Amino acid sequence: MNLIPLARPVKRLATALLFCPFVAAADNSLPDLGDVAQADLPPSLERRIGESLWQEMRVRQRNYLNDPEVNGYLNQLADRLVSKLPNSTQDFELFALKDPTLNAFAWPGGFIGVHTGLIMAAQSESELASVISHEISHVTQRHIARLYSKRGETTMIALASLIVAVLASQSNSQAAQAALVGGQAAAVASQLAYTRDFEREADRMGIQMLDAAGFDPRGMAAFFERMQRSARFYESPSNAYLRTHPLTSERISDASARINETTYRQVPDSMDFLLVRAKLRAYDGDAREAFKEFERRLLDVQGSTRTAMRFGLAHAALRLRDFERAAAEVRALRAEGLVSPMLDQLEGRVALDAGDHEKAARLFRDGLNRVPQAKALTYGLVDALLADNRPEEALEVVNADITAFTRDPQLYQYQAQSYAMLGRRLPQHRAQAEAYVLNGQYQAAIEQLELAQRASDGDFYQQSAVDARLRELRQRLAEQKRDGL
Repeated sequence: MNLIPLARPVKRLATALLFCPFVAAADNSLPDLGDVAQADLPPSLERRIGESLWQEMRVRQRNYLNDPEVNGYLNQLADRLVSKLPNSTQDFELFALKDPTLNAFAWPGGFIGVHTGLIMAAQSESELASVISHEISHVTQRHIARLYSKRGETTMIALASLIVAVLASQSNSQAAQAALVGGQAAAVASQLAYTRDFEREADRMGIQMLDAAGFDPRGMAAFFERMQRSARFYESPSNAYLRTHPLTSERISDASARINETTYRQVPDSMDFLLVRAKLRAYDGDAREAFKEFERRLLDVQGSTRTAMRFGLAHAALRLRDFERAAAEVRALRAEGLVSPMLDQLEGRVALDAGDHEKAARLFRDGLNRVPQAKALTYGLVDALLADNRPEEALEVVNADITAFTRDPQLYQYQAQSYAMLGRRLPQHRAQAEAYVLNGQYQAAIEQLELAQRASDGDFYQQSAVDARLRELRQRLAEQKRDGL
């Protein structure tokens, strides 16, 4: 479905928005929470709200991790879990935030954020899957809509104020603290008896999902306990609200009792899980310390863990711009038999950053021949072609992918950059406008289309398309202003 995102979501989060932290509290009972279909908030509106907030996160928040490999892995993991849900038609979009704390959250419409600290702290893929299954359950059980239905818009205003504070804290901790005063915290506290029930229901549904998808549900109990032990170490303003009610022993016991009813299984971690964690560690903290840690650990591990450590070492070397060492570790990984688009992307990036643009383009093409849908390889190929001053070839790659990924703003950004290098002003500004639209920046998109109108290098049909799109966006922006969005 081609959804129309909302502009400036922080003005209208009160419509219906609830931040659902994985570390919320629990009650001792699990009552019947009612029919999810009776909620008053339509699913289409939930999706629009979630998409607008996601756009705000991508554009405004510096800790949004724009890494197609990490985000792609999270979405693959979610797809595996969701595929076991009966009659599910909900779309999900998972994304990572560069944040050391152990947390994940669900937004309306299937948008789920995962902190990198949580991914790195997970000691097994089943543990990570347990967190994601919990957040998926918040969405599929329509907890946000049900809270809206039960409590009304006044309560949602208070909750939304706290969400804005969490977002603002990523760039201004004083702004976050200011947003938390004035009684909002008390308003949220009054809702805890209700949200505790949601947390218990999400635990129950998550355990069922884990078991059906072939993960070890015991990962949920193990991760609960680790989060409870670590919570006292994270007391920054951005996390204070999320830990207002930490995990309780009762909730852990309840989850453990349900888990004990499932079949015990040992589930090996996927190579993608190990490689993603190693990559995140390579770019976390001091580069030299990360490099030394991987070198040290490489001496003490075997098998797939050793492969992941070498992969992390190669990334750490690339981060230090030690291209010779990075290339040597890539060759060692090839010799050990690792086959992965993540290794293809790493090898191409080593060549690209070392200045061998032609070799990089060839490596990225080879990787795409093996895995045509690997978004990181597409981005790498376009970067290499543009760096090698080959914008025509870059356009061919981008235009082929845009037909399949119509809602990827990065592809339109590449398209605009390619047209700019070719001196084609009208399509450049038109492509840049579409990138802005997908990020919810309608005024900026309108300005780009006005520049396209004034360009002299378009034919009648191209100018007509620009005029039509400009009228559409002006009308959309006027409607949003009229509605106070």
